[in-house]
Amino acid sequence: MSVPLNPVLVVEDVPNILELLEVTLRFKGYPVITARNGLEALEKIDHQTPALVITDILMPKMDGYALVQRMRANPRLSRIPIIFLSATYVTPDDREFAMRLGAVRFLEKPVDTEEFLRTVAEVLSMDTPDISPPLGDSDFFKGYRERLEAKLRHKNAQIARTLRQLETLPEEQKPASRTLLADCISQREAVQRELDELYQLLNIIP
Repeated sequence: MSVPLNPVLVVEDVPNILELLEVTLRFKGYPVITARNGLEALEKIDHQTPALVITDILMPKMDGYALVQRMRANPRLSRIPIIFLSATYVTPDDREFAMRLGAVRFLEKPVDTEEFLRTVAEVLSMDTPDISPPLGDSDFFKGYRERLEAKLRHKNAQIARTLRQLETLPEEQKPASRTLLADCISQREAVQRELDELYQLLNIIP
């Protein structure tokens, strides 16, 4: 395995996942820097250009989609390969939009360590990664809005289904469902915040 001189940048807002990815990469000898959202990632990139960016999608302040669009629009950053990781945006349409943005790979969480390391090695060994040309702003905002609205509908349906299940479950099974419900609500709120910000940016009244 050839280790890059420049670091791998891992962008992830969940601390235990961020730690797992960082430890996994460092164990294999990769230099690693980390960020907890897209804005922090851009600040890190300003100080040190990474050999590869591995980013979650659903994050506060700036999510993975917006981060990649910003990178692809900047000639200095446009050729840095990007791997998306996501547990939330995993539909075929989500994947297609991610690849149209210019990601070279898309992996679902929970991460399979062997597949993750194999993918990282493959991407870093490419002489010229096959990266899609950057999307224009109108195409980006249209696709971004569609993905957020679809995800919000999915989370609302998931929450409604979980609430119905809670009414019929025996008491000993309710704690696990309540944990799932809390996670779904948290994710829905995050998606809603991103969608509200996008509506405000585009001067759209939903």
